[in-house]
Amino acid sequence: MSVSDTLTNCSVLITGGTGSFGVKFIADLLKNHNPSRVVVFSRDELKQSEMMARAPFKDNRKLRFFIGDVRDRERLIEAMRDIDIVIHA
Repeated sequence: MSVSDTLTNCSVLITGGTGSFGVKFIADLLKNHNPSRVVVFSRDELKQSEMMARAPFKDNRKLRFFIGDVRDRERLIEAMRDIDIVIHA
């Protein structure tokens, strides 16, 4: 099974999704794979807002943005609801 097969039709949570690696990874994920949903988890509201306004993220129906910190166990558990794969960026 390839990486593409693994990510196809999966819900993916990216912690640190607004960081440099997270942004590049999500752009590649959306361009080259077919996830059913991508949840961008980060504690930086400004970076999430800026990311939402840029291509290829703008108006992308597969993207969801979630404010939180990985040190907040309850918030992380909430973000992981119905998630198939977690990428800790």
